[in-house]
Amino acid sequence: MSQAGVQRPAFARRWWGLLAVALLPLALLAAFGPERAPLPDSLAMPLFVAALLSMFVGLPLFRRYKHALIGCGRALNSPGEGAAWSELAKAQRNGLLGALLPAWFAALGRLADLHGVPVLLLVFASVLIAILYRLPRQLR
Repeated sequence: MSQAGVQRPAFARRWWGLLAVALLPLALLAAFGPERAPLPDSLAMPLFVAALLSMFVGLPLFRRYKHALIGCGRALNSPGEGAAWSELAKAQRNGLLGALLPAWFAALGRLADLHGVPVLLLVFASVLIAILYRLPRQLR
C-alpha cells in the first residue's frame, strides 16, 4: 500500500477530531452551562471583535498548508514522500487549530451572554474555514 493509502484515513480522523474539539465547548455550554452569564455583559462585544480578528490568524497558516500540499503532490512516489506527508500533517493540524479559534471565542462569548446569531456566525465561519483544510481529491 502506498504512503498516501496509509495517510488518508489519518487525515480524515484528524480533521473530524479537531472539528469536534472546536464545537465541544459550545455543546457543553448548551447542555451544562450556567443559567446566568458569569462574565460581564460588557465583554460580549470585545469577544466578538476578537473572534472576527482571529479569522485572520489563519491566513499565514493556510499559506503554509497550501505549500505543504503542493510539496506533497510533487513528492508522491518518491523517496521524500514520507517527509512530505508528515509536513502536510503538521501544517494541517496548525491550520485547523487556527481556523477553529472563532468557535472557541464564540464559546467564551456565550459566557458573556453573546447572542445566538453572532455565536452561530462564528461557528459557521470556523467550520467553513476548516473545510479548506480537508485533504483534496488529488491526494486521495
